Amino acid sequence: MILSRKSLQTALVLFGFLLILATYFLYPLLKQKTFKKSIVEKQSTIVDDDNENKSNTFENVEYKGIYNLDKEFTVKSEKAYILDENPEIVHMQTMVVVLKMNDGRIITITSDTGRYNKVTYDSYFVDNVKATDGSTIISSDNLDLIATKDFATAYNDVILKDKKSSLQADKVDYDFVTKKYAISMFDKEKIKIKLVQWVT
Repeated sequence: MILSRKSLQTALVLFGFLLILATYFLYPLLKQKTFKKSIVEKQSTIVDDDNENKSNTFENVEYKGIYNLDKEFTVKSEKAYILDENPEIVHMQTMVVVLKMNDGRIITITSDTGRYNKVTYDSYFVDNVKATDGSTIISSDNLDLIATKDFATAYNDVILKDKKSSLQADKVDYDFVTKKYAISMFDKEKIKIKLVQWVT
């Protein structure tokens, strides 16, 4: 009976010792493995979310719209993409817009990049912008073509040239119907307009 009691005590001591070992050595390892698994699962979830939000990419796209309610225009791009959270906006590379005027004139606007709204027909040109209306050429960093307006707004390093003159300005509103333009300056104290008469 005494031996049994001693054996029981020994077993309890041994069990307690093993429990201490498990607490201090095995539990941290198990916790670390569980933590690593949680991190991997979270990263996988993030990757899946990115895949769901990926944009739709297209090549050689073309859209047709209406400018100022009665003038057809065509928007073309070599490459374009649409983001899932804003599907009405088409982001374009090598953007080209061809505008057909009622008097038969063809106006072409090009840029390195830009955006086109499929709902409102508005176009926004960015970088290396060039608008050609016969002998009139407008170059700028940005140009906004709002479908409901008679004019386009070119801004940032604008140069407007025609057969007889050339001018530089910060902003130019150009009316495609009347071929008249209004000049605006961002810095009123620093005039940047230069009007040069060309020699013919």
